[in-house]
Amino acid sequence: MLDFTLVQKYIPFLIKASWVTLEISILSILIGLILGLVIVLMKISSIKPLSLFADFYIWVLRGTPMLVQLFLVYFGLPQLGIELSPFLASLIALGMNAGAYMAEIFRGGIQSIPKGQMEAALSLGMDYPTIMRRIILPQAFRVSIPGIGNESITLLKDSSLASLVTVSELMMTSQRFASSNYAFIEFYITAAIFYLIMTTLLTFVLRRIESKLAVAD
Repeated sequence: MLDFTLVQKYIPFLIKASWVTLEISILSILIGLILGLVIVLMKISSIKPLSLFADFYIWVLRGTPMLVQLFLVYFGLPQLGIELSPFLASLIALGMNAGAYMAEIFRGGIQSIPKGQMEAALSLGMDYPTIMRRIILPQAFRVSIPGIGNESITLLKDSSLASLVTVSELMMTSQRFASSNYAFIEFYITAAIFYLIMTTLLTFVLRRIESKLAVAD
């Protein structure tokens, strides 16, 4: 028989672990947004080495499992003399992976902007960086919000992989308590509820942002 009363006294610890999950997720999303913007600008650049590097980066990061990337950062870098804490290694791996997906989301947003706007701005004497900063990117960002939201939710769930490098986030904490109490179903269902609450809240925030930035037809 299932006994969820076993979980009750551990709820404060699960809440604390959920904050760690949120911290990793939010910081990774921010890293992914910044890195994705840099990568997409490199990708659409007329400078060939930059665009080739961006293509290679996206190809590798999207084409390999995030778990492999995480293990390379956490277990591989020490072989090169670079030792990172589990939290920092998870943050770097998740952020780099998100950057590749964000870059493609931004690319789709940029390509959705009519080319006539770029031509009109050039005819008015504006330079390329100014056009991108003041005209193209603001519109592309609005268009990209749904894709950014989906990637953010995916990243929040994928943050559970950090448990494999001993980060005391929600999944690892739930697993530890489940093992010590022999109540795997109860603790894993509770963890799933916590993840569902966090993804629901994130979805709500992103939809509010999308509605604020929406442009009436």
